[in-house]
Amino acid sequence: MTRLGFLGSLAIALSLAVSAPAEAGSGQGLCSHKLTKMIPGRKNGATGGNSVVQSVMNLSGHERDSVLERELLAGNMPGFLRDLVPVTINGAVNGHALEITICVTPDYLAVGDDSDFVRVPLGMAAAARVADHLGFILPTPRMVDLIYDQAEVQLPPEPMAPGAAMTTTSYFMRHDRTVDNQAGPYGLHPVALIAGIKKDLVLSERLRKQPGRVAIYGWHRSGGNPIQPLSLVHGAEYADYSHGIRLVSRIAFINGRPVALDKVMQDEDIARIVTGEEGPMRNVRNLLATLYR
Repeated sequence: MTRLGFLGSLAIALSLAVSAPAEAGSGQGLCSHKLTKMIPGRKNGATGGNSVVQSVMNLSGHERDSVLERELLAGNMPGFLRDLVPVTINGAVNGHALEITICVTPDYLAVGDDSDFVRVPLGMAAAARVADHLGFILPTPRMVDLIYDQAEVQLPPEPMAPGAAMTTTSYFMRHDRTVDNQAGPYGLHPVALIAGIKKDLVLSERLRKQPGRVAIYGWHRSGGNPIQPLSLVHGAEYADYSHGIRLVSRIAFINGRPVALDKVMQDEDIARIVTGEEGPMRNVRNLLATLYR
């Protein structure tokens, strides 16, 4: 994409503000259920979360991811994940204020229903494929920071002992129960937004330079400092109990009007506001696709 520059960036915001139709919504404000229309409805008789996880108890890596991915793409996830939550990003371009709203899942990807669900980690390829096929992207580190800052419920991290067992199914199931116990006093779910319970799989331009890796970031302590700085140390199939998959809608809003988030992320002037990186993030959907080919 050629450089839009300030005039192009401002044109996006102003054209949206004066000409685009307002999002109709359905009690959800900007982040309406329309943004989740690509997520299939959960089928009657779909397997509960604990049973799904029991079925992969002795699996790992690609084999486990394949089962979990199949369940998620079939819509076997709790209904509250379809209630997207707005996260506001404020910035300015040459003195002109912009308010960018992204719409995110209130919790991390889980299999099951509202009363029987388990949060599941995935390798980078499976996470990217699920996000892309359901109409979402993965967050950037900047988005992860803002999600934590604006979360209604900020739970303290509960790390488990490191070691070879970190990647096992039993480990992430144990950690999920820990999170549920932490969340219990808050009457979850549903919840406006919960954070502090996982590291995020994230998008970064570094993934283009270091293919075959998983990018992880976050797990914020009280006060907002992340345990995990941006890291691409592990191979793409690596997933442990501390990893979570937060989805971000491909539709965002500038000053209340809809815009394709990937267009914002590749704009020379606006991109940094939502990515935190020095330059634009070009062709986000292509980046996602390269992670799972």
